[in-house]
Amino acid sequence: MTAIPQERRLVTAVPGPKSQELQVRRTAAVAGGVGSVLPVFAARAGGGILEDVDGNRLIDFGSGIAVTSVGASAEAVVRRASAQLADFTHTCFMVTPYEGYVEVCERLAELTPGDHAKKSALFNSGAEAVENAVKIARSYTKRQAVVVFDHGYHGRTNLTMALTSKNMPYKNGFGPFAPEIYRVPVAYGYRWPTGPENCGPEASAQVIDQISKQIGADNVAAIIIEPLLGEGGFIEPAKGFLPALAKFAKDNGIVFVADEIQSGFCRTGQWFACEDEGVVPDLITTAKGIAGGLPLAAVTGRAEIMDAAHAGGLGGTYGGNPVACAAALGAIETMRELDLVAKARRIETVMKGRLSALREKYDLIGDVRGRGAMIAIELVKDRETKEPAPEATAALAKACHAAGLLVLTCGTYGNVLRFLPPLVIGEDLLNEGLDIIEQALATV
Repeated sequence: MTAIPQERRLVTAVPGPKSQELQVRRTAAVAGGVGSVLPVFAARAGGGILEDVDGNRLIDFGSGIAVTSVGASAEAVVRRASAQLADFTHTCFMVTPYEGYVEVCERLAELTPGDHAKKSALFNSGAEAVENAVKIARSYTKRQAVVVFDHGYHGRTNLTMALTSKNMPYKNGFGPFAPEIYRVPVAYGYRWPTGPENCGPEASAQVIDQISKQIGADNVAAIIIEPLLGEGGFIEPAKGFLPALAKFAKDNGIVFVADEIQSGFCRTGQWFACEDEGVVPDLITTAKGIAGGLPLAAVTGRAEIMDAAHAGGLGGTYGGNPVACAAALGAIETMRELDLVAKARRIETVMKGRLSALREKYDLIGDVRGRGAMIAIELVKDRETKEPAPEATAALAKACHAAGLLVLTCGTYGNVLRFLPPLVIGEDLLNEGLDIIEQALATV
């Protein structure tokens, strides 16, 4: 495995001729409903660089949507997964189990917040994890209602589409959706009518009032929230909001579920984002960064809640695949050895410093937010009205792509540029990427 040079290099336009040829093949063979941010076909990736089939090297500020936090070809991930691949690819844990699955569950019990007895179940995707968290919560509480939040994103299955807030592109035309899902406001400080300083207490009071009056706390099985909202725009709930919800859940026998699929595994400068205010969830869902790029997800939680489902009630053919489990153990090894929690905090310092300075210079940037290596800028047409600027956001992303920087957009209004660099990215590449953003802002 030869290391990819950690430097940006453009030898063709982006996308180049080989990528364009592959795009023609893709259009003929791949369903149109499967989109891509940038039609650049990858050949190799590692560290903070993605190299395409034309030999262009792009700085990676996407990490495959927060998946390759340890890099896209981390030594420990490749080594452990390769060794497992040579031994066996699959037996199905529900048929004949294997140690790797058990070991991943042991690591999750150690790493997730809280010192209570914990158990886990492993799955393939974030949506599966969330769906199973709902099954477990309903089984444990013998209740049906599930409370979710404005701007929340939880997946693309039928149940998780119902949990997800944004219609287009995730839900449009795909109904009917699962019943007994209730949506309440989130503490979105930047857009809170009375200002960010009042947001936490006011939003939590509003949510608790709505749940009590409209649903009845005794009917609620679970409250599910991303401790740092992902697709909805990297919204960090205002201080006090999450602790108030967690207390309300505890007082009313409701299972409090932290969806840490995008924010987990060192991404926010802590192992898990809910640690920021000392919130200990009953259940925590993880995926994305867990296995260095291989498909794996988990529900981890209080042993008595996790054991509520009857034997055979949880599972799936590929859930906790042995190769993915080996990769997860390699990813966790890498996170610990390289202290990626500290790396994420350093990335935050660099990015927020530079982006805050750009906000002073460009009125287009309404807000700079996020934690660790999960940072975003929200773009607005007018700082007073905070009218979203989705067209400028798309143009800015396009300019970055053309210059060799892979960035992603998000947000309910399509006006947020999000940055998810691999936690192993070099600081020189990080700053070069920020230079590109600065140059692109001058052209939008």
